Amino acid sequence: QVQLVESGGGLVQAGGSLRLSCAASARTFSSYTSYTIGWFRQAPGKEREFVAAVRWSVGDTYYADSVKGRFTISRELVKNTVTLQMNSLKPEDTAVYYCAASIFRGTVNVDDYRYWGQGTQVTVSL
Repeated sequence: QVQLVESGGGLVQAGGSLRLSCAASARTFSSYTSYTIGWFRQAPGKEREFVAAVRWSVGDTYYADSVKGRFTISRELVKNTVTLQMNSLKPEDTAVYYCAASIFRGTVNVDDYRYWGQGTQVTVSL
């Protein structure tokens, strides 16, 4: 069983930055070398959408077009943590952000993710 806990959300003005963290408990990502860890977001009235992902074993990264060049996903092997650095934030980035884990390599499909965190709110004001 993989348990994920997000942190780091909050309120920021447009153009600002936030850093989200996703920590794994119990059985670690390193026990499952094929794991992909992803960040998704869901705004009110919209479907959950892919933001970024990283393959835990090799560090390959994937991004949605809407965040390329602004967001950076990375993993910290020792801390068993995945972070999402968000720069140049826009009001349209406002959403609840979720960390998730998938056994499928490099997937960006929300349906491939089995384990989910509880979510953290990110609000970007004008």
